[in-house]
Amino acid sequence: MAGGAAAPFAWHEIVVEVLKANAVRLVPYVPDNVLKPLIAAVHADPFFTAFPAAREEEAVGIVAGGCMAGTRGVVLMQTSGFATLANVLASLPCAFQIPVLLLVSERGTLGEFNIGQAMVWRTMRPVLESLGMEHHTVSRLDECEFICDRTIKQALMTQQPAALILSPLLTGGKAIAAPAKA
Repeated sequence: MAGGAAAPFAWHEIVVEVLKANAVRLVPYVPDNVLKPLIAAVHADPFFTAFPAAREEEAVGIVAGGCMAGTRGVVLMQTSGFATLANVLASLPCAFQIPVLLLVSERGTLGEFNIGQAMVWRTMRPVLESLGMEHHTVSRLDECEFICDRTIKQALMTQQPAALILSPLLTGGKAIAAPAKA
């Protein structure tokens, strides 16, 4: 990490440091079990203004407004919440070149038990592609800082929205109950 500080050991610690390094202060989120450690970390740090939003569309609007007022922000959500966003992304940040950042905990794969999550998982990347949104998946701890930092920097420099997808390979995903014995 910059400044000779000891490197954080957990993905959420790395994300917090990258957000701070890029002056990303505004953090509306829709509660999510996978993102709990990140949500707790931004609430605990006075650098951030973090609060829950009722819906993902609301959080995107808040971050877009913050960007237009000079405050950088990121929306925290899970994959299923992304399913509600195509219209708001197309009509606000994509259409008006607003660098709204999305940080999505990926569900729907690697042992997912919820069919709804799996259905949205299959559509998320094609929707991002259709919108022309930069997006990267972070799968490993050793790539977390680089991918998050560079994606944020590119979004800010190009004034384009971008998404960071946190793979269950990085976060551990949502705990899966053992299958019932026959």
